[in-house]
Amino acid sequence: MEHYGAVTEEAYTEVYWSVDCDALQRPDSVRVRYNRAATLAGEGEFWYFSETVPFGEGRIVLNDLAGASNYIYQVGYKRADISETGYTWSPRKTFETKLAWGPTRFLLMVGALCMFIYGMKIMSEGVQASAGNKLRKALAGMTRNRFTGVGSGFGLTALLQSSSATTVMTVSFVNAGLITLTESAGMMMGANIGTTVTGWFVSLVGLRVNITLYALILFAVATPLIFVKKREIRTWSTPLIGFALLFMGLGFLRTTVPSFTQDSEFVNFFIDYSGIPVVGVLIFVLLGAVITVIVQSSSSAITLTMTLCASGVIPLEAAAAMVLGENIGTTATAEIAALVGNVHAKRSARIHSLFNVIGVAWMVFLLPFVLDLIGSFMPESPFEDTPAGRQSATTSLAVFHTFFNVANLAILIWFVPQLVRLASFTVPSRGVDDEIHRLEYIDTSIQLSELNIVEARKAVTKFGEIVQKMALLTKRLLTETETSEKLKIHEKISRYEEITDNLEIEISRYCSRISTTELSKESSERVRAMLSISNDLERIGDIYNRMSITVIRKSEAKIWFAQEQRDKLTELMGLVEKALRVMLSNLKKSEDEKIDMNGALDAERAINLARNAIRKEYIARIEKGKYNLRSGTIYSELFSSLEKVGDHIINVSEALAGEETM
Repeated sequence: MEHYGAVTEEAYTEVYWSVDCDALQRPDSVRVRYNRAATLAGEGEFWYFSETVPFGEGRIVLNDLAGASNYIYQVGYKRADISETGYTWSPRKTFETKLAWGPTRFLLMVGALCMFIYGMKIMSEGVQASAGNKLRKALAGMTRNRFTGVGSGFGLTALLQSSSATTVMTVSFVNAGLITLTESAGMMMGANIGTTVTGWFVSLVGLRVNITLYALILFAVATPLIFVKKREIRTWSTPLIGFALLFMGLGFLRTTVPSFTQDSEFVNFFIDYSGIPVVGVLIFVLLGAVITVIVQSSSSAITLTMTLCASGVIPLEAAAAMVLGENIGTTATAEIAALVGNVHAKRSARIHSLFNVIGVAWMVFLLPFVLDLIGSFMPESPFEDTPAGRQSATTSLAVFHTFFNVANLAILIWFVPQLVRLASFTVPSRGVDDEIHRLEYIDTSIQLSELNIVEARKAVTKFGEIVQKMALLTKRLLTETETSEKLKIHEKISRYEEITDNLEIEISRYCSRISTTELSKESSERVRAMLSISNDLERIGDIYNRMSITVIRKSEAKIWFAQEQRDKLTELMGLVEKALRVMLSNLKKSEDEKIDMNGALDAERAINLARNAIRKEYIARIEKGKYNLRSGTIYSELFSSLEKVGDHIINVSEALAGEETM
């Protein structure tokens, strides 16, 4: 035999051959002998024989083969001048059969998809652990306006391979007040462009080469890094291992996705519906959206769609419509994350949804024309059900995905103010004040490790602002004369105290969750600093609540302070308020700004000096009998409590200064 080989499908293997008749007399008939490699090795030369066919047929189909097995085969031929049993056998070759479609193969396909998603998660967390500080600083500088926001969203999504992670983070940043709605719109649009990188990777690499081999190379590079002592180098092993798992998942996905012929009923079902103008497209748009909502990753959904298209399960038209649906489905994650956020977070998520839905709406009508235009530039027609046509279809799908998102961005980026107004109209404010009872702007169901630290820092800052309000209310309570107004102020302080308790618990839980992910040494120290700060702020809230209770009981017991006592307490409270302002200023500083420790220490010394003076004068007056004992006891309790507040305030700035030097 001059040329022979085998093509394996799910239900059969086809052995084909050809002979150069100028160099060899034409054979009379051909047959194939075959068996599993393991069987031949264990039992010797034991063969199964196919039927004998005329040479001119050029192929023999072998049925009833074991699935997922390696076979050895030989092609034998005989000429008319050779005896009945005189076959000339070709050199041995092998082929591997596929596993028939059924429950087992379905679970294998699901497992392959899960490996792809898990690899993506590991890679994302690893990149954040290795370059989290640089990512946060770059993000701060790249969200100045809608255009730089596009670059930020694109780069972050391309790096993390998750547009959902980028959009959820963006929603959280808006809710935390780090970026504006207009800036968030740019990041959302950029995230859509960034997710197209996955499609190009799958089309150009994942479906063309044996990618699992490259995964082993990545493992060979990454594993030794685990044992490197230098942490900056060791942390890069995680993203490399995640990338290798992503490679392996993609390779397994390609082999486990079912393949169908053009004549199969399943394929014809899709083709029939894809031929219905607009309606057929909308059906597949819905299918793509549902898949994305289920897997919670547009990158994974696009990978699955491209694999189905490359296997001939769905035609290009249906795959393109599913990609449109996946762009809508990916908005669900941000919408869900925004449910527990403030009105600004909900509007940010709504902008993302409007951007994608509007884009899909105009592309649905242009889809056939765009695909025809893309197909005209392809070397092979992407609409043909041939191996070359299917490969061309996956490339066309990557081109379409990029074209759609870039075109939608080019159109809608000029209408960002209108999108913001439309989002504000569809998500009206309910007039909720800033008295939050939990970290509404932090989504604890989604871990973004390093990048969540920015949100946690903002939550701690919000905590400080609430404590400052308690200080102002306590000062009002001390000078208020109306009993009914005193009770209202006291109730408000009590509500704030409940808020501070909940905030301390939420921040502790949230920081603990961040700590379970891969973090750099500097970020781990920042998390510990925030845990310490939240504890100090919660203690301040407790102190002000106890002071409020003390003042109310004093009033109910008809115990009055002398004017001099009220003046001294008011003066001390003013010094504490100044210290709180310095503390808040330090909390609001970015990573690049220096903590004002001199101002914090000066404020602390002023509080201590004032407390010492008040205490000295108090003791002297008590000794002279100039203070009522009950009044004096309450007075001493209040100024001592204010000094304790000052101690906790300086602890906050010291924790921030320690974070700064890390």
